[in-house]
Amino acid sequence: MIRLLQIEWIKLRNYRPFWILSILYFIGLLLIFLGGQFFLLWIESEGAEFEGIKPTMLPIYDFEDIWHNFTYMASLAKIIPAFIFLIIVTNEYSYKTLRQNIIDGMTRSEFLFSKLLLALTYSLVSMLFIFSVGLVIGFFGSPVTDLGSIFGHSDFLLAHAIEMFAFFSFTLLLAITIRRTGFALVLLLLYTIIFEPLFALYIGYKFEGPEVFFPIKSINLLVENPFTKYFLMETQQHIKWTSVIIAACWAGVFNYASYLILRKRDLL
Repeated sequence: MIRLLQIEWIKLRNYRPFWILSILYFIGLLLIFLGGQFFLLWIESEGAEFEGIKPTMLPIYDFEDIWHNFTYMASLAKIIPAFIFLIIVTNEYSYKTLRQNIIDGMTRSEFLFSKLLLALTYSLVSMLFIFSVGLVIGFFGSPVTDLGSIFGHSDFLLAHAIEMFAFFSFTLLLAITIRRTGFALVLLLLYTIIFEPLFALYIGYKFEGPEVFFPIKSINLLVENPFTKYFLMETQQHIKWTSVIIAACWAGVFNYASYLILRKRDLL
């Protein structure tokens, strides 16, 4: 495991697009998190109000809400690290480093495992980043700072890591299948933003229920929209283990399919 991570590190340590895009991703998350209060100030200045409740009164930085709020915001931006991951994998084909790794003694299973380790590491780093930023902002913005309040809803952090890893697994399958960055990226965007959402919406309208088993839908359901609670609507309080199981099963399907393609396909 350590050897495979070291190999990935050697490939990435001097790869500037990886570092530039990753830094932009984390800076973007930070700005989104910090910008929440400024957004509330702006809509309040525009006269927005809900039954006497001003927008700035909403406890978006309360430890009771912060983990759900922040992980949901981060989930909306997960296409950026997925794009980074897609480039990394397709570059293995473009620059023939995968072929060279196999010649040097790495098995195809080890190659796949190394990419999954990279995906897991990135997911955990993203989770730890949200946790660190959330702690700092929460201590300044939350009226309650006891341990029970801080960690009472921290299960959403775990949901974020699972969501990232499952989405990376889907991206890995696309990259290994298509092997061309541009085509894979277009298909990733079309499927996740247009094709599946529209089809899931149609199925949900017709039958009400089966859409939760769709791959991207199930991944997105790990962290649902938390802001409906501020409009007195029913909202997810903790992660749903049924959603975790469905998303984990899809991640397993994606990774097994990637393994089958790697095992049977020529590396050229």
